[in-house]
Parts: sequence; C-alpha cells; structure tokens
Amino acid sequence: MEIKINRDIRKYTESMFLGLSLRQSVFSVLAAAAAAVCWFSFKERAGQELAGWMCILAAAPFAVLGFLNYHGMPAEKLLVTWLRSSVLCPKRIGHKGCSIYGKILSDLMDREKREERKRD
Repeated sequence: MEIKINRDIRKYTESMFLGLSLRQSVFSVLAAAAAAVCWFSFKERAGQELAGWMCILAAAPFAVLGFLNYHGMPAEKLLVTWLRSSVLCPKRIGHKGCSIYGKILSDLMDREKREERKRD
C-alpha cells in the first residue's frame, strides 16, 4: 500500500467538491450566480449574444478571486498587500548614480592641475 504525500505539506489543499477546494467552490458558485443574474437581466433587453458576453464579464472577477494564488497569498491578501505598499505607505526610492571611474579620473585631473599651478 502506497500513500502519496506532497513534498511540501504547506501546499496541500483539501478537495471538497469536484476536485476544488472550499474557497474555489464558493467563488465558483458566486461566479455562476452572478452569471445567472446577468443572463436573466440582459437576455430580453440586449439579446442572447450580448447577454452571454455580459455574463462572462460578471463572472470573471469571482473566478479570478477564487483561483488566484500569488506567492502563497490568496487574492484578498494580495490586494491588501498591494494597497498597503502602494497607497497607504508608498516609498519614493531615489537613485543617485555614482561612477567610481569618473570620480577617480576627476581626482587625478584635479591633482595634475594643482601640480601645474605649483610649477607656474
């Protein structure tokens, strides 16, 4: 008997429904609900083709929120981290270029000029 274990146990997710985690299942249901509401709202007014595109646009944010995982953070933690780093506490990082070769060369030229002045 062989039991499969992930090499990194922190990446383990429990499948709840159709191979999806609980988080993915909830957001999938929310995406389906948003698409259904959009379909029944726009089918008569805008026609089937446009209503279909509206359903896709309505369901897409929920699908992204359910399945997005960046550096081990789900979408809402990623959004909070981005807001904190970009909006609430932004840092201006300035860069002053420093040419070591240019500095040494200018120092040598200054010394040569001083020596020439002493000679004159």
